[in-house]
Amino acid sequence: MIVESLVLAVHVLVAVALIGFVLLQHGKGADMGAAFGSGSSGSLFGAAGSANFLSRTTAILATVFFVSSLGLTYLAANRTAPKDLMQQGATQKAAEPAAKDAAIPPPAAAPAAVPSPTPAAAGATPTKAGEVPK
Repeated sequence: MIVESLVLAVHVLVAVALIGFVLLQHGKGADMGAAFGSGSSGSLFGAAGSANFLSRTTAILATVFFVSSLGLTYLAANRTAPKDLMQQGATQKAAEPAAKDAAIPPPAAAPAAVPSPTPAAAGATPTKAGEVPK
């Protein structure tokens, strides 16, 4: 239980960090502006350093995220129920009737058979044997 909570906490923290690092990265269109001297000269990691640092960190975080996902899956698949509940379920007996003399009510009477409507009563014309009704 403690291991599962620890892996879950690492999983959530890595997910948040991964989202942050992906959002910090520049798109492919941002490199075009750097070629003409705009923006990247004043960056924290230099012109090429940020791409290397951010992409490597993102790859490491993605790997940790996938490993923690597999770990959570393994822990959830091998989770066992507490032994008390399992033993209670296996040894539980059905409740016995309160009194053996208790009268069992008779089953309800079946409804009287309802005759099927005759063709004349249904508004159809009577047909002879072998004829198809119209």
